[in-house]
Amino acid sequence: MAQLRQEVDPGEAGLDPKALDRLDQHVAHYVDEKRLPGFLVAVTRGGRVAHLTTHGHRDIAAGLPVEADTLFRIYSMTKPVTAVAALILVEEGRLSLDDPVDLHLPAFAEPRVYVSGSGADTVTRPAAGPIRVRHLMTHTAGLTFGFYHSHPVDALYRDARLESSVVPGSTLAETTDVYASLPLQFEPGTQWNYSVASNVLGRIIEVVSGQPLDTFFAERIFRPLGMTDAGFQVSDEQGRRLAELYGDADGGGIEPIPGLPLHGRPRFLSGSGGMVASAHDVHRFMELLRHRGELDGTRLLAPETVDLMTTNRLPGGADLRAFGSRPAHDEPGNDGVGFGLGVSVVIDPDRTQAPSGLGTYGWSGVATTTFWVDPSRDVTVQFMTQVRPKSSLGVVPDLKRLVHEAVVG
Repeated sequence: MAQLRQEVDPGEAGLDPKALDRLDQHVAHYVDEKRLPGFLVAVTRGGRVAHLTTHGHRDIAAGLPVEADTLFRIYSMTKPVTAVAALILVEEGRLSLDDPVDLHLPAFAEPRVYVSGSGADTVTRPAAGPIRVRHLMTHTAGLTFGFYHSHPVDALYRDARLESSVVPGSTLAETTDVYASLPLQFEPGTQWNYSVASNVLGRIIEVVSGQPLDTFFAERIFRPLGMTDAGFQVSDEQGRRLAELYGDADGGGIEPIPGLPLHGRPRFLSGSGGMVASAHDVHRFMELLRHRGELDGTRLLAPETVDLMTTNRLPGGADLRAFGSRPAHDEPGNDGVGFGLGVSVVIDPDRTQAPSGLGTYGWSGVATTTFWVDPSRDVTVQFMTQVRPKSSLGVVPDLKRLVHEAVVG
């Protein structure tokens, strides 16, 4: 087990200690108001941890505090890891971004696109072209999520028992076959719609590598980078450090809710959201990207590949709001933000909801975890907690604003 530690005083790293105190106090109010159980926030400058705060509880009922070695379900922060795994195979010549998905997963041959109707009366037509690997990595494949309620195809996902993106009791291979049986919302490559695409990408990684997804991640990413707690399951020792997951209580405040089934290897290995990790693990992964594919003498990707991953890949330089499948993505938080291969990318700082440097990239998880890397200011930030609110807490835009105010040198 490795543990994240502060390595330098904020002032030495060009950060304002008073502004960082304001950040801590602001987020602590969320705990005081019983909107968060507890949190960890870390701000790094030039690769050195200059601010590390833990506050509140990882388990409220047991009175256990959030600590530097606490484990968190990172949910959709798994997606950038899946993207790195796929890019490793691309560099090895075993996979191409231009590969049709059906080259590796035959069930995706002859995709069909939604035209009209709903339920049994849905009308479809053949897609003009195949879904390609790059469409999966940019969420432009035409796939969707069952929990959206903005398009008839979303309802077809729910009818197929995909409310939580996985058919209950099924494997990754079985569930991706179900995805393939459903129509696309739009022609591949023509819109952006956050979706189950990273699960399909995870299955491709399994087929191309000949390894289960958890094994490939462990052997090719976690062990080389020293991400000692990252994975799809926890041991008995790790389980004692795992934070409880919370959701909104009907009477106000928060209460424990079911989370990922991490005690024992899950039947469904989700490249979209199956991981657990510590702050140290997330730090190591961010440092890999900040160093453009190399960390402590271990190179996983070429610099050019990381550049490809962390620059906007949407056609015409569009942002998520303009290219997004409406109305699901027609929201202010998508202004000025594009999408690379598995990460969002700031393309117009003047239009973003919160202050952000040009080229800042990262992603968040549904349990209110987030990370970002700001190359222009050489800053990386992670925020870890465990609550799935029914509506946005607004804590991430607050964090971005407060970190922006803290950078003074």
